[in-house]
Amino acid sequence: MAKKAAKKSPQNRPSTVVTSGEIPVVGAREDCPCGSGRRYKACHGREAAHAVQELVHRPFEGLPGEADWVALRELVPAATVPLTLAKGVADGATGPVPSVTLATVLPLAWPALRRPDGSILLGLQTQSASGDLSRDLGDALELALTTEPGSPVPARRTVPGGRRLQELLDLDAEFAPAVHTGFEFWLEDAETATGDVAASLERANASAIPTEKLSSVPSSYWCAAPDKNHLRWVMTVPEEQLLDALAKLTAAEQSSLGADTRLVGSFRAHGLTVPVWDLPQSMTAADCEAPAAEFAERLAATLKDETPLTAEERRARAHLVSRQVTLN
Repeated sequence: MAKKAAKKSPQNRPSTVVTSGEIPVVGAREDCPCGSGRRYKACHGREAAHAVQELVHRPFEGLPGEADWVALRELVPAATVPLTLAKGVADGATGPVPSVTLATVLPLAWPALRRPDGSILLGLQTQSASGDLSRDLGDALELALTTEPGSPVPARRTVPGGRRLQELLDLDAEFAPAVHTGFEFWLEDAETATGDVAASLERANASAIPTEKLSSVPSSYWCAAPDKNHLRWVMTVPEEQLLDALAKLTAAEQSSLGADTRLVGSFRAHGLTVPVWDLPQSMTAADCEAPAAEFAERLAATLKDETPLTAEERRARAHLVSRQVTLN
C-alpha cells in the first residue's frame, strides 16, 4: 500500500520550474515545466492541444486582399508582396528594422528567411502546424524578427496563443502581388548563383506553371497548363449566393468568357470559392481581360436577382457543385 501511495520523487520533476510568464512547450509525456508534478499533456499541454486542433475557416479574413492571399497560398507558383508591419511589431527585432516580403514559397519550404541585409522573406506555401494558418504565419514572422541575419527560420510547433497576421500587419496597407516567371527572388543576386544553388533554382523554375494576374478584375489568375489554359478567380461572395448566381448564368448560357471557353466548376479554399474556366491554349492573359470584365458586370447584376432557381438552373447548380474541389 505504501508503494501505491508513493508520490513522484523530486528527481523526476523538471530541473527548471517556471512559476510565472509563458510556459514553454515540451513533450507530451514530460513533466510540465510549471512544477505541478503532472505530465505536460495533462496540464498546460491541454491549451497547446486545443490550439493545434483549432480550425479557422477563413484564416485571412480581415487582411487587405484576402482573396489574393488565398490565390497565392493555393494557386500561384511564384509571387511576392511587400508587407507593412503594424506599429511597434518590429521594436524587438534583431538588428535594423527589417523590410518584410511575402513569398509564395521558399527553398526547402522554409517558413521564413532572414537575409544577410536583415530583410525578411515570409513563406506562404508552408505546412500548417495548427488549424489557424494566420497564427502559423504570424509565429514564423515573429521568429524571423529575432533570427540572426543570413539564417533561415526553422519549422516549429506554433506557440499557443501567439499573434495572428491580423495583429502583426498594418491593415491599412495595400496588398499588391507581383507574379514572377521564376524563383529568382529567393536570392539577392540570382545572376551570380552557381553550383547546387543554380541547379536548384533551375529545377524550381522548370516546374512552375506560367501564371499571370489579370488587371481588369480582382484576384483573377490566368495560367497555362500543359493541355489547356485556365482562368481561376478567387471571389469573396458567400458560397451559396455565388453558386446560385453562377447557375443562373450557366442556364442562360452567359457563364463563358467567349468562344471555346467554359465554366467547369470551382475550388473551395480557405473559406472562399474559386470559379474555374477552361480556355483554349491560344487564349492569353491579355485576351481574358475584356471578357472577364464583362462577366464581372453580368455576375454583379445576377447577384442582385433574388428570384428562386428554376428547374434548369437547379440542374446547372447541381452540376457545378458536383465538380467542386476543396483545396483547404
